[in-house]
Amino acid sequence: MEWKSLARYHDLGLLVLRVGFGVGFIWYHGWGKLIGGPERWAGVGAAMGSVGLEMAPVVFGLVAALAETVGALCIVLGLFFRPAAFLLAFVMFVATVNHHVTGEGTPAHSFKNIWVFVGLMALGPGRYSVDHILQRRQESVEAP
Repeated sequence: MEWKSLARYHDLGLLVLRVGFGVGFIWYHGWGKLIGGPERWAGVGAAMGSVGLEMAPVVFGLVAALAETVGALCIVLGLFFRPAAFLLAFVMFVATVNHHVTGEGTPAHSFKNIWVFVGLMALGPGRYSVDHILQRRQESVEAP
């Protein structure tokens, strides 16, 4: 089989990855934290203590919950894709460090997610994304 022939499905593969990973991230990580309210946000935000920031755990928890929900939705849509992937990689970095420092849970899942988001940052959202549509519109407006 000629593997190079599959290159034509690159953008479709990115779409499948974005939608599957993003929806799973919202469902299994973000949404429960987001609707958990200030008490849940404080618990999530306390993880910032593992990287030396112990102030405002409710605020940091809300930011993490928003990143894992709205940021993952941006991954699904391919909107503000690279900033969203960067923010989610950072949230996963904090989660990984927190698991190591506290000994609670395993850092394996969050560690793997860091690299998925870093890889997605490098690849971009692909042709089937809102970012691509906006870029094409911008280019057509700028063209003489």
